[in-house]
Amino acid sequence: MKKVYQGKTKDVYELDNGNVMLKFKDDCTGKDGVFDPGENSVGLTIEGIGRQNLKTSIHYFELLKQAGVKTHYVSANIEDATMEVLPAKVFGHGLEVICRLVATGSFIRRYGDYIQDGTPLPGGYVECTFKDDAKGDPLVTSEGLEALGIMSQEMFESMKKQTLAITKVVADDLASKGMQLYDIKFEFGYNNGEVILIDEIASGNMRVYKDGKIVDPMELTDLILA
Repeated sequence: MKKVYQGKTKDVYELDNGNVMLKFKDDCTGKDGVFDPGENSVGLTIEGIGRQNLKTSIHYFELLKQAGVKTHYVSANIEDATMEVLPAKVFGHGLEVICRLVATGSFIRRYGDYIQDGTPLPGGYVECTFKDDAKGDPLVTSEGLEALGIMSQEMFESMKKQTLAITKVVADDLASKGMQLYDIKFEFGYNNGEVILIDEIASGNMRVYKDGKIVDPMELTDLILA
């Protein structure tokens, strides 16, 4: 396999069959040793979180398949902490899509003068950031993406619609297990003329609360798969 990209939480390899292999790592985004999916750099390492993130991803990719939502998922090997996926072109140099159901984290750091931490965001609030650690993963609007030649408004609307639909699948599943999804982070790519979900749907990429307290990523996977 040829390594083509080294990410914060995964490495990416090309396979001989034309697909791509993702190798999950035990690194998490955060700050000062505290987990925070809203941070833009690795802040801590949690032993075993790579496999836990993979297990969560498999669970949700299979649920999305049942719901008729197309993604890049092909298969996975939990023992090796790897997932085989369809190839997809990323938007720009990488784009992250966040769906917020409750105002917290970096949303409050930006807009805390206008909204209280913990305020529900009915229907879900979708925002995009460039993957650019040096610039702090800057926010970008749909108009900005079009002006920069990264994606059309039609592609953005497709991505937003999918984001809300996928978030609902995840939130409903968590709610059925007594948990509340506050926010979740996705990545999308372009495959054979379609905008599709890529990367992962991992416990390390979502903020989930149970009984008023945030759930640790390792514990979250156990609760999801229980």
